[in-house]
Amino acid sequence: MTALGVTVLVVAKAPVRGLAKTRLAASIGEDAAADLAAAALLDTLGAVAAAPVQHRVVAMTGELQHASRGDEIARCLEGFSVVPQRGADFAERLANAHADAFSGAPVLQIGMDTPQVTADLLISCGRTLLGTDAVLGLAADGGWWVLGVSRPAMAECLRTVPMSQPDTGALTLSALRNNGIHVDLLDELADFDTIDDLEGVRRRCAPASRFALAAEAVLA
Repeated sequence: MTALGVTVLVVAKAPVRGLAKTRLAASIGEDAAADLAAAALLDTLGAVAAAPVQHRVVAMTGELQHASRGDEIARCLEGFSVVPQRGADFAERLANAHADAFSGAPVLQIGMDTPQVTADLLISCGRTLLGTDAVLGLAADGGWWVLGVSRPAMAECLRTVPMSQPDTGALTLSALRNNGIHVDLLDELADFDTIDDLEGVRRRCAPASRFALAAEAVLA
């Protein structure tokens, strides 16, 4: 199959105990929360690896050698270009990651909180991006789970958007459109941050996926 002319960028944080998914950890413990974060990252990387795209990039922060499933994650990353995250806050790191990942092709960026993504979904999002300036997929909690831009300069507006708020998705959409960027909206997905999110995300994952199995163990 011919590779789709987009770069898929994963913005990821090493799932280190005590630092990963702190809101979730308050309910299920630091070890279980870090394991779920690791499972989600591995499933996400698997989906990206299976998608026939031009480039695959991971912008990573944190110490992978101390992370849950760190060795397995390191092996998966061998098939990706890995760049360090740069910036004082998350919004700045996102904008910089788009610039660092750009190699001439539009960049489709996702995080590690939607392990239900599939290669087919990523290809569908990428095809939409190739026909427009930008794409945005809103998240059920008011944020967003995917952002695609045809040029990295379009992601510069992220620097002004407050992140991890109930209206981050709407503010991101407004920031893009206020800069004259045409945005096509993609399907909404749920991500996971608390124990109440686990079952809904688990149901949309493949039953034998790492995240589904880890979530079942927590919810049992």
